[in-house]
Amino acid sequence: MNRIVILGGGESGAGAAILAKKQGFDVFLSDLSEIKPKYKTLLNEYGIVWEEKQHSEEKILNATEVIKSPGIPDKAPLIKKLYAQGTPVISEIEFAGRFTNAKMICITGSNGKTTTTMLTYHILTKAGLNVGLAGNVGNSLALQVANENFDYYVVELSSFQLDGMTEFKADIAILLNITPDHLDRYDYNFQNYVDSKFRITQNQTKEDAFIFWENDPVIKAELAKRNIQSTMYPFAIERNEKTKAFIEKDELIIKTLKTLFTMPQSALAIQGLHNTYNSMAAGLTATVLNVKKENIRESLMDFQGVEHRLEYVATVRNVRYINDSKATNVNSCWYALQSMKTNVVLILGGTDKGNDYSEIEKLVLAKASALIFMGVDNSALHKYFDGKIANIVDVTSMNEAVNAAYNIAKQGESVLLSPCCASFDLFQNYEDRGKQFKSCVRNL
Repeated sequence: MNRIVILGGGESGAGAAILAKKQGFDVFLSDLSEIKPKYKTLLNEYGIVWEEKQHSEEKILNATEVIKSPGIPDKAPLIKKLYAQGTPVISEIEFAGRFTNAKMICITGSNGKTTTTMLTYHILTKAGLNVGLAGNVGNSLALQVANENFDYYVVELSSFQLDGMTEFKADIAILLNITPDHLDRYDYNFQNYVDSKFRITQNQTKEDAFIFWENDPVIKAELAKRNIQSTMYPFAIERNEKTKAFIEKDELIIKTLKTLFTMPQSALAIQGLHNTYNSMAAGLTATVLNVKKENIRESLMDFQGVEHRLEYVATVRNVRYINDSKATNVNSCWYALQSMKTNVVLILGGTDKGNDYSEIEKLVLAKASALIFMGVDNSALHKYFDGKIANIVDVTSMNEAVNAAYNIAKQGESVLLSPCCASFDLFQNYEDRGKQFKSCVRNL
């Protein structure tokens, strides 16, 4: 009997364990950390053997196949041992894909993934399609494949998930952009990260769709080197003869062989240039799936946006507070600053992943009246910004950060939490960081 071992007992691990059990495998789950009570209950319900706070190698190295959490790096000693003995190590998404014939709509990119995923899901559910939401958002894909019967899945994929995928195929692949991120996991080699993102197109045929931002310099250079089989749907602000979604005279236009769709750019529910791209990608997806134009138009006009992504929190003493905690890399912060209409007090900092702050320097100099560095170690930020911005404050908690911003911000300015960094030094994750920000702002 094939033995499946799952490493990591979070959302994806628990889901994979349940699917494996339902498919009749011998299943064992192991987590180095403590497993959350809700996942323990779930595993026990299905009679799955699990352990926490340790990895018992004798129970792991005898696996036929290992499903690992995207959070575990390939260079972890246990993973190296598994590779050395030839044991296949895959992701939960790869595993789940084997047991469903549902159409897979997969979204990746350094920025905009969650917004585009949620917007695509919003359009398709409103149009009455039987669709599940999975990957980095929603419930684990494997758990839904085990317990639901959806015809479509909208799946947000990080590079880490894509790394563990070989046979899986996206029926519709969306690649929004590629900018340096997570380089600590890719040996500080940007090409490794780029290759990872392009795995979203693997196994695609002419019958499948590849939707991408055609003016992204990295994507452009990469397409010239690769022979991608799928039907291409590029989007951009300005069109050339191949562009399938573009802006003309303030109209968002989607033009494919089968469809001509138009709506005013000003009517889009989510504003800002980056959100126009996200709306184009979601609109193209819906068009490829033959969703009615009025459904697409209505959904693009009433979408509510995503928590922790340029989320308006409150106005206190005529200062607007904006939660962009999801900005865990420099490029995300660039988008946030670019969309701001006022001067800002900018809260930065966290776990620096080898960031290059030159990308936001121009916007920081133009728009930031003060910087607040919130992290255990702010040395990289000081090295870059000292002497360039007069007012810089160091803090080590969200409460301190919000109080400092409250004291510094002038009437008519905005306070923007857009950290550029991962959150693991002071917070559980970016959601925890964003929730703390909102709570501190509301207590002002």
